[in-house]
Amino acid sequence: MAFAAFASSDAAVTKPPRRKSTIALVLLLPGILYMVLFFLTPLISLVITSFQAELPGGDIGEYVPALQWQNYVDSASEYLPHILRAFGYALVATVFALIVSYPIAYYIGVKARRWPLLQSMMLTLVIAPFFISFLLRTLAWKQILSDESPVVQALKAVAILPADGHLTGTPFAVIFGLTYNFIPFMTLPLYTTLERLDTRFLEAGSDLYANPATTFLKVTVPLSMPGIISGTLLTFIPAAGDYINASRDFLGSSKTAMLGNAIEANFLTLQNYPVAAALSIILMAVILILVGVYVRRSGTEDLL
Repeated sequence: MAFAAFASSDAAVTKPPRRKSTIALVLLLPGILYMVLFFLTPLISLVITSFQAELPGGDIGEYVPALQWQNYVDSASEYLPHILRAFGYALVATVFALIVSYPIAYYIGVKARRWPLLQSMMLTLVIAPFFISFLLRTLAWKQILSDESPVVQALKAVAILPADGHLTGTPFAVIFGLTYNFIPFMTLPLYTTLERLDTRFLEAGSDLYANPATTFLKVTVPLSMPGIISGTLLTFIPAAGDYINASRDFLGSSKTAMLGNAIEANFLTLQNYPVAAALSIILMAVILILVGVYVRRSGTEDLL
């Protein structure tokens, strides 16, 4: 009797975890279904499309299921300049965004702690561009950098630009647009990290006779590394796949087209769906490889 009572009590103790597991599974189910429906299913469809072959005698845009690995080889060789420009522009824009954003985030997160109202106002200014459409912001810069704008006329007047020089349609304009549009993605993670920075570490550096530059490099930068890593990832990944800034309708030209522009053209204009899908897979694969190497080299594997 005592053993049966003990067994029944033991069973009663083990029931709640099972119930909790069921509840957790039910709560996770909508998220799992969402990921399967809107991420996994399109990804599988994209992979299948990337292997399709052209239908013999068919119309433009007609393809049949196949296992044509040549699509990847042809895509990579034909659009290699676009791939290099995409990651090159994204890397330069990420570096510039870090250079611009770090002082802003440091002032808001560290120096402005004593003035909460000023801190809130500056944070609002950082996120204010999100209140306006990405397209409208880029289009506004196209007008500012156009040949007839006062900016370009002033640069020509002081001989910085030649008489027949342009800003739009150049790598400068594309990188400038990428940097401007993604600065908030860099600033906010940096602010989140620096806002929690214990200033006593900085004071300790001064007490140990370290100059401000040494304190910054040896104390501030290492402690803010999680924000730097997060900000660079949030900036580099969307910048590499961007197709707005480099478009000839905005800040770019045919000579500055990035990988995103090639994917857009193959999907919507040329209707070459296998090549567009292959380029998309290549873009995702290269980004995953670069991000994995970057995170591991920076010693922040927990972000993966």
